[in-house]
This record gives sequence, structure tokens and C-alpha cells, in this order.
Amino acid sequence: MALIFELDPTVDPALRDGLLALWADVSNAGGAVGFVPPVTPEDIRPELLKHFTAMAEGRSRLLVGYDETGAVAATAFLTLNTHRLMRHWLWLYTVMVHPGHQGKGYGRDLMAAVADAARGLDGIEAIRLGCRGGTGVDTFYAACGYKEVGRVPDAIRVAPGDDRDDITMLLPLHR
Repeated sequence: MALIFELDPTVDPALRDGLLALWADVSNAGGAVGFVPPVTPEDIRPELLKHFTAMAEGRSRLLVGYDETGAVAATAFLTLNTHRLMRHWLWLYTVMVHPGHQGKGYGRDLMAAVADAARGLDGIEAIRLGCRGGTGVDTFYAACGYKEVGRVPDAIRVAPGDDRDDITMLLPLHR
């Protein structure tokens, strides 16, 4: 069954708790979403509140994918670029699909929904994202049409002695 996507859902306690649980589950499964395991939803809460603040200020948009039970199963934050010379593209952050839904095509569905949402935003011509090297996710994004446009070697320190490349990828949006 396909996910049901919603852009800019109402933020209520159920959504907040669903996002926290998803983010913890993805992180604890080894997902490269800003934390290293083990983490709890409480560890993640301050970072989620930063996203909510950006949403309230109109700087970021939230895309949520719900599974057949109505649970939060996937997310992506589309963050508008505030630099006056770069407002024609946005950043994509915190792209997640619940580990229990891996292998069902939901990641591709999420990335297609992200592109559709971005195309619906006035003046947006491209999406940029950063990803952690050594995870294989850059290959996934490439399969979704993103091209590597930059790489900073050893920029992400996961643990002492475990440095990873910071890879920047771009998807031009052809309307």
C-alpha cells in the first residue's frame, strides 16, 4: 500500500510524537539524519523544535508520509533559501523512511513527492541536499535523479576515527 503524503500538516502532539519516534527509529537503525545511535526521542526533541520554529517563521515546509495505519512513516523538510541570490532553489533536510518500511519503494515515493511539492512553490527551480558518505544513500539519490555537485572529504565525524564525506547533491526541477 502506498503512503499518503501531506505538505504542511497541522502540528499537533500526535504529529510531534510521530516525528520524534520516526527520527529516533531511523537514527537507531543507522540512518544518517544528524544523530548516531543510540538516541531517544528526548535527545531529538531540541532539533525537531528548531524545524518547527523554521516552519512557524515560513522558512521551512514539512512533507509527511503516512502509512495505512495513519502513522508517520516518512518525512522531509523543504527549507527555503534566504540568500537573495539563491532563492531559486531550496535545501532538503531530514529525509527519512521508517526502517520497517524499507524496501517497499517508499523512499522513491517520498523523493517524487518532494519534487512535486517543490515544483508547486513559487520560483523554485532546484533542490539541494547534503548526505553522509559511506552510507550508500548518495547512490539512492542519484537513482532519483540527483547529481553530485560537491564533496568535502572527512567533513562529518561520526565517531573518533570514523570521518565521512559531506556530499552535496542537486536535482534541477524541470517544469
